[in-house]
Amino acid sequence: MPANSEVATRMPHASIGAAQIAILMCTKNGAAFLGEQLKSIADQTHANWILFVSDDGSTDETRNILRRFADSHEQKTVVRNGPGKGVCANFLSLATDPTIDADYFAFSDQDDVWYKDKLQRALTWLATVPDDVPALYCGRTELISMDGRSYGFSPLFTRPITFRNALIQSLGGGNTMVFNKAAKRLLEVVGRLDVVLHDWWMYQLVSAVGGAIRYDPQPALKYRQHLDNLIGSNLGWHARLVRVRMMLSGRFRDWNRMNVAALQRVPAHLIKPQNSVVLQLFAKARTASLLQRVYYLKQSGVYRQTLLSNIGLLAATLLKRI
Repeated sequence: MPANSEVATRMPHASIGAAQIAILMCTKNGAAFLGEQLKSIADQTHANWILFVSDDGSTDETRNILRRFADSHEQKTVVRNGPGKGVCANFLSLATDPTIDADYFAFSDQDDVWYKDKLQRALTWLATVPDDVPALYCGRTELISMDGRSYGFSPLFTRPITFRNALIQSLGGGNTMVFNKAAKRLLEVVGRLDVVLHDWWMYQLVSAVGGAIRYDPQPALKYRQHLDNLIGSNLGWHARLVRVRMMLSGRFRDWNRMNVAALQRVPAHLIKPQNSVVLQLFAKARTASLLQRVYYLKQSGVYRQTLLSNIGLLAATLLKRI
């Protein structure tokens, strides 16, 4: 990215140990598991953090738990009211807030359990990226049930991390994401747009501008699975088939409509020219006739991470569900 970019920063790297991380947590009626998540944050090997919590109208003990945590830990905890427009809008309200400042930033769910070295591992890689390059760290997760039992890991994705993948597939969960100041400033410049998921948007946006992305194959947290998870673990054939059905039902088409519209509102000079071409071709493929749909999709080069999901993508293209 050019040195004179709107999102560039010339601030020198803080040493890893001295670097401050702003943890961006969203809550809503999370009392059942919040204490365990907060303890895992307090137990991090990287102790220089500040916790910002946006609570979207909790009616249980969530606020009291947060208050007790703030009183018992020397690190600063800031709790505020969320926008009340859902999880994605809540996270973006924190990530696009210019008054929240730190060296690095980490999304946090209210009900996971972080490995003790989660932040340290992310910083070790992020510190190698130049300050003026938006950088995003994400990765796999260990999957746990509601009662904390481990039953496997999220899929290991091995295909290249590019905008051509990001355009049609979310890669790493938001609960794994840690990013630098240049990536946050990019979010601030673009503003709060109507997108499907904050983590998918981060992958799309950072890859679109040619930023650096690290997908860690080693899990860094325990991801609690709920029946109402919007995306979930994608573990096993049943879960993958559910996603294929969602794709063919039209939901995938609706998600693409939202994300394409948002990307088209990003200032054109920020997006790499080759990625602009990919976006234009994919946008054409969504509304073209059958043969043109297949042609434009192939020309765009977009792809998903697994064979089954790519078969689903082709089927969705033939059925005009992209």
